[in-house]
Amino acid sequence: MTNDTTISEFVLLGFGEFSKPQVLLFSLFLVIYILSMVGNFIIIILVVINQHFHTPMYIFLANLAFMEACCSSAVIPKMLSVLLTGDNHILFQSCFIQFYIYACLEGTECYLLAMMSYDRYLAICKPLDYATLMSWKLSFILAAVSWAAGLMVSTTLTLNILWLSFCGPNKIEHYFCDAIFNIREISCSDTYLVELSSFIFTYIFTLPPLFLVFTSYTSIIVTILRTSSITGRQKAFSTCSSHLIVVGLYYGTFMLLYLLPRTKKVTHVKKFFSLFHTALTPMINPLIYSLRNNEVKDALNSWHKRFISYMSLHNAKFWK
Repeated sequence: MTNDTTISEFVLLGFGEFSKPQVLLFSLFLVIYILSMVGNFIIIILVVINQHFHTPMYIFLANLAFMEACCSSAVIPKMLSVLLTGDNHILFQSCFIQFYIYACLEGTECYLLAMMSYDRYLAICKPLDYATLMSWKLSFILAAVSWAAGLMVSTTLTLNILWLSFCGPNKIEHYFCDAIFNIREISCSDTYLVELSSFIFTYIFTLPPLFLVFTSYTSIIVTILRTSSITGRQKAFSTCSSHLIVVGLYYGTFMLLYLLPRTKKVTHVKKFFSLFHTALTPMINPLIYSLRNNEVKDALNSWHKRFISYMSLHNAKFWK
């Protein structure tokens, strides 16, 4: 097998031809990107430096925040560059590196969210055995399995697509290199193997995790409704509702992107959901976990008070 690629770069059509730099969109997505990075890294720092957060649930949360930050960084900076300069060309190698990173993170997150739901199931439905069943070792193994699954799917898909030939059109109807649909459509060779592997992986990385999430939360809801303590119910619902919102946002947009039929009519709709998936979701998730988790809010308030106290003391010394 040989790759007969004759083109050296692709053209990202994005939201149009990008004939002129679009400063307004650039400013909007720059703010979104900064908020995403700040929010997710705050979660990571909280988990790392606060001993109270050294638990399996927050280990998974830190992994999720890291993935969201990486996903934004894999896609948004190139889009910002295109919006600012109008240069929508991307090198052949850079395009596939972008896809490889994106596919790895997407595959990892699919299973990590399922692992997080299993963790919540053990914590709420089997509280007395939780420390034994969900040990540090098991939480790290589950996180590692999620990362291994993501690496496996991205490596397989990228290698399959790299064997395709690109000898004619080089315009990608997207704002980043999503090789599952957009890149293979401009190939001048047989894409059957890519289509088959994409179809298989899409269902493997959606249906089993969703089934685990569904069964876990069915048991969780039944257990919560049987709880007589109103305070206990509120705490359990507060902890689980944030994860359910994140799961709904992620899997909802993921299935709309990759399970809807590929037609020209839904191309722009998919582009919108893809934008929500890669830009807005990484910004929203830290807010959801921060606003709906009392432990995170308490830690942030403590940080804020310490910062104000430090700045007041520093200013007092400066004026003296």
